[in-house]
Amino acid sequence: QVDLVESGGGSVQAGGSLRLSCTASLYGHSMCMGWFRQAPGKEREEVAAIYAGNDSKTHYADSVKGRFTISQDYATNTVYLQMDSLKPEDTGMYSCAAFMRGWVACPPRSVDEYNYRGQGTQVTVSS
Repeated sequence: QVDLVESGGGSVQAGGSLRLSCTASLYGHSMCMGWFRQAPGKEREEVAAIYAGNDSKTHYADSVKGRFTISQDYATNTVYLQMDSLKPEDTGMYSCAAFMRGWVACPPRSVDEYNYRGQGTQVTVSS
């Protein structure tokens, strides 16, 4: 069992920045960590993922490339999502998830393969 706790959400004006944190109760080099968002009436979208192995390979959705940065801190079992140049369409509930077999693929072929999910933190971007 891996518990995930997100923090750092809030309200910000367009063009602003926020940094989200996801702290895991267990963090190992075989894991793949993903950040998701879901806006009301829309499907959940995977926005970024990072492999906890040595190469720390990252993956981004086209909608956030160049604006969001995912990173990890092994010392604190924490994955961060730095969000810059925020837009109103970035508004949503952001949550993190852990896939325990990250060496197979990161992100996994299906979002349903993630093993654990956090409760989420709300991000609101006003115009």
